[in-house]
Amino acid sequence: MDRLPWTRFHWSIVVGLGFSWVLDGLEIQIVASAGFQKELHMSAAEVGLAGTIYLLGQIAGAIIFGRLSDKLGRKKLFILTLAIYLVASAVAGLSPNMYFLFFFRFFAGMGIGGEYAAINSAIDELIPAHYRGRVDIAINGTYWGGAALGSAANLFLLNPDIFTENIGWRIGFFIGPVLGLAIIYLRRHIPESPRWLMTHGREKEAEATVDDIEGRVEREGGVLTPVDPKLAITVKATASIPFRQILHILFKQYPKRTLVGATMMVTQSFLYNAIFFTYALVLQNFYGTSPSSTQYFFFPFALGNLLGPLLLGHLFDVWGRRRMIFLTYGISGVVLAVSAILFSAGTLNAATQTIFWCVSFFFASAGASSAYLTVSEIFPLEIRSQAISYFFALGQIAGAGAPLLYGILIGDGSDRGPLTFGYFLGAGIMIVGGIVALVFGVDAERRSLESITRPLSVVDAPK
Repeated sequence: MDRLPWTRFHWSIVVGLGFSWVLDGLEIQIVASAGFQKELHMSAAEVGLAGTIYLLGQIAGAIIFGRLSDKLGRKKLFILTLAIYLVASAVAGLSPNMYFLFFFRFFAGMGIGGEYAAINSAIDELIPAHYRGRVDIAINGTYWGGAALGSAANLFLLNPDIFTENIGWRIGFFIGPVLGLAIIYLRRHIPESPRWLMTHGREKEAEATVDDIEGRVEREGGVLTPVDPKLAITVKATASIPFRQILHILFKQYPKRTLVGATMMVTQSFLYNAIFFTYALVLQNFYGTSPSSTQYFFFPFALGNLLGPLLLGHLFDVWGRRRMIFLTYGISGVVLAVSAILFSAGTLNAATQTIFWCVSFFFASAGASSAYLTVSEIFPLEIRSQAISYFFALGQIAGAGAPLLYGILIGDGSDRGPLTFGYFLGAGIMIVGGIVALVFGVDAERRSLESITRPLSVVDAPK
């Protein structure tokens, strides 16, 4: 896979597999606007609970389907998880009551959570090492494209002059499934990871898959680089890895890598949940914006988050993982700290506050996207999906309390001191995350996955 040039084949992988993050951003934004609140007779707390249930579904889906992806294969799972999301989200749009909505929101979250584990594994195992960093980071960053799409859709769907209250929000729940139908068709033509096939005793199928991919690349005008025999390894078929061995790998064999993965996931999740789920409260309580105008402030915020991974992603392959993680985490923290000082002094307005968020999260978004790339690269192939799922779940759990904490710090907007402290806290956490990655991280840029982390199934040559 690493000796292939970039061709249309790789674009099909990017579009077919990467669209999951667009769907996740779309889902979050559609639900966050709570167009269903009045018809389903839900309180503000119950609307918040709908979001929490979706996140809990993501955690459950990541853990369950992450293990199945390592056991049954990437392709089976990225078809299954998308199908679960498509059905659950569409049925949720037909909800007659709150509890019906909660039930299917949980399963929609499970589908998306499973996507995070299976898709990141498949992408990193199919994309050449030369491009792996920028592709993975850009794909993870497209979450914000979906969020912007959801926000734009809400401007029309939730406008009572265009759609009645009981119709607009229901249409919103069908946007993702309709888009996903085309993607699930495209995924049927994406091959199974040859790396996964080799470690599960399916050598002939792996060789046939590689031959097919190479033939397709050559037909598209690509020139293959020569094979380096020094990179050849012999692997044996492995069964499902028991949890005891996984714990040994994480905490005994690779403790520094576990520290890096956990720190990156937790810090970015805390900052994102803290700001993203409370930015509307800040604008309304401290700057007097109306609830209806909040959607317009969200667009530049989402744009900054989208552009960061797209424009900075290639530098993770050129300048290196550790340097770029440190820079993106560090700069985002510094910009947020500067905004905290100006916020405390009362010199910002709604527009300038949003500008600071845009700049900070331009860098934070690239750093946050690299967290998934990092976890995927630095652990053995045989537990790759599970490793992603565990660290993803850890990040989600750690970040779950951030919206509540910052909601308390915001209060009624009469005192800027508590939120100023909160911004300094978020800034400090991100800077710490960057330092940990710089000191303990792995130089994984432009290296094959097997050279970064030795597969568990490698058979040593006789001496």
